[in-house]
Amino acid sequence: MKKMIYGLFFGDSITYGEYDGVFGGWVDILKRYALQKFHEGSNELILFNLGIGGETTEGLLKRMPYELAARNSAEGNIVFIGYGANDLATKDGISMVDPLQFRNNINEAIHHAKQYADDIYLVSILPVSQKVDGIVSATGKLRTNEDVLVYNQIVKDIASEKSLHYVDFYSAVLEDKEILISADGVHPNEKGYGVMAETAIPIVEKYL
Repeated sequence: MKKMIYGLFFGDSITYGEYDGVFGGWVDILKRYALQKFHEGSNELILFNLGIGGETTEGLLKRMPYELAARNSAEGNIVFIGYGANDLATKDGISMVDPLQFRNNINEAIHHAKQYADDIYLVSILPVSQKVDGIVSATGKLRTNEDVLVYNQIVKDIASEKSLHYVDFYSAVLEDKEILISADGVHPNEKGYGVMAETAIPIVEKYL
């Protein structure tokens, strides 16, 4: 008996797929992959891209209960949570969401997700390219790779504490980050999103 499973992807612009005019980002690549597999006879895996550009975990918590309630399949749901790139940005020396609050917010998000999903995936934060590491951007925000490591460690720790899955995009793009990150130094380009999709395909494979 074939199943219909929903996949809900919460995140910021990197989940949304900003700056990828070719494939529409990694979630859209997965969406097309799942559809193709369904046509070939596998389970129906319907993916919802719930990424919002510029969002932090504070924004996530405001909308998450509603988003989850509005989209759930009786046959099973999987939830992806990918935050940190905006939380760790500092403006005038103050982080948008400090590490302690970030940890609390992710834990609260997991609590919401658990009411609907058996499988929860925590998505790592990507490294920033050299040219923006520690440099104040046009928007007045500053990001460092040092902070990326700190926030990623929090995500990784929570994943192991709660026996959740950790999606390590950070390692997948680290070595070639200068060619996988777009001109703004923060968002992947289409090559980068392609690498992310390749990393995530084995995950969705399990539900097909």
